[in-house]
Amino acid sequence: MNWGIRTTVSLLAIVAGTLLAIVILFSFERPPLQSVQRGYRGVGMQENYNPRTLEVLAVANKVPGVLPSLGTAGPKAGTVYKNVKLLGGLSVGQFTRLMASITTWVSPKQGCAYCHDTKDMASDALYTKVVARRMIQMVQHVNADWKPHVVETGVTCYTCHRGQPVPANVWFENAGPPHAHGQLETESGMGYASGPAGLTALPYDPYSPFLEKDASIRVQATTALPSGNLQTIKQTEWTYALMMNISQSLGVNCTYCHNSREFGDWKQSTPQRTTAWHGIRMTRDLNNGFMTPLTGTFPPARLGPQGDVAKINCATCHQGVYKPLFGVSMVKTFPELRSVAP
Repeated sequence: MNWGIRTTVSLLAIVAGTLLAIVILFSFERPPLQSVQRGYRGVGMQENYNPRTLEVLAVANKVPGVLPSLGTAGPKAGTVYKNVKLLGGLSVGQFTRLMASITTWVSPKQGCAYCHDTKDMASDALYTKVVARRMIQMVQHVNADWKPHVVETGVTCYTCHRGQPVPANVWFENAGPPHAHGQLETESGMGYASGPAGLTALPYDPYSPFLEKDASIRVQATTALPSGNLQTIKQTEWTYALMMNISQSLGVNCTYCHNSREFGDWKQSTPQRTTAWHGIRMTRDLNNGFMTPLTGTFPPARLGPQGDVAKINCATCHQGVYKPLFGVSMVKTFPELRSVAP
């Protein structure tokens, strides 16, 4: 090999090594990190937090100001305003305060006109008003019927929307990048190091099987030999994809819910695993009971590539923190969102 070729090869090796070092450097979090022990020492039961990430999350999860209560006295909204189908039992003061708050939570730039025809506020001509009415019912349903997950903290429209008409973390049915055919065909979308499961080659869509359909979330058998456990490796991969997505959505490690000695043992798991169990079922309930039935209400431009409506996952509310808004309860000051309106 002559000198020119050796020089070229050496330069290419240096460039390749530099690029590899950069990739490795930015693939890991630089110190310092903070660790919180959540279980017995020696079993990996700890949560690792990056102070720099926490600073960003603290800003993103800051609770907005709340309008002062106007009381329950006075005439009812249903007797003063037309076409109040859901909140007519509120006083005019309560009703006006809630409408102004929802505008701030959901469409601060667009204002009331995002849902209402400003020339005829009673009109249901805009699809956004029809959707908003149903979303209020969904919030009331969560606060009244899903306390095993939200407890008394509850949710409001701001929990998901954060000042945006469409929440930042929603999902549509997505088969992922185009697949090869023949023997390389894969319906799970595996083999692509991207997607909701992070930089993994796990299934591309961890939502549809569990947060829309009622697929079993299973990984391993409890016996050494097959004895009735019909779960497949493919189902295991779907489960891992879901678990990794939940971990990212809440900004926690696996040990937030599981004991690393025995991931499947409920007796060794943390109380948060039970909360998460209810959360998965709550999300499925909301997608099937509220979001999917609205598919025909939305215009085509608001639907996904497969023609389905935007749906909810854990990140829609949590947005990177273990408790939405770090556990601050906004619904305490909006009791009208705590119970389902008759």
